[in-house]
Amino acid sequence: MSNSKITERAIQDAFLAELNDRPLSKISVKDISDRCGINRNTFYYHYDDVPDLLEKLCQGEFDNIVAQYPSFSSVEECLGAAMRLANEHKRAIHHIYYSASRETYISSLWRICDYVISKYADTAFPDIPISDKDRELFIRYHKCACFGIIVDWIASGMDDSYAEGISRIFELKKGSEELIIKNAIASY
Repeated sequence: MSNSKITERAIQDAFLAELNDRPLSKISVKDISDRCGINRNTFYYHYDDVPDLLEKLCQGEFDNIVAQYPSFSSVEECLGAAMRLANEHKRAIHHIYYSASRETYISSLWRICDYVISKYADTAFPDIPISDKDRELFIRYHKCACFGIIVDWIASGMDDSYAEGISRIFELKKGSEELIIKNAIASY
């Protein structure tokens, strides 16, 4: 790893540590620079400002999901991957979600949900003859469901007991994806 990448990682780690301690609006470039032992000019060499750092950090987390999960076998697995990512940085996510930069996180979460559901569709139904429009609708529906569940979970405080309710929903809807595909095939 190059020195530049090491410095970027140190800045991101310092930023995450700051986000775990306090709200985003209270974090300055000086706070981040002091925490990782660099000067502010070094910070500005890598990032334009704190919002730019947040955006690149979210992009990096998206890239990690892509690298870590090349395929999915269920919608529940997709949702679990996105929730695990949020759970790793629970306080930081909480501080971002309730900040003026919330849209950066929401946009990243939307892309993650789109990726994981698209990969699930590719894996679970690779050779199923359905129209592109039905495939797109299937992905959109499940992407929205995953996104909504995660946003609701974050808004409700990211309580660990929330996962029990999610597991129960997946028990109750077992087979629904296959039914949607079966109906799509029948009307193709």
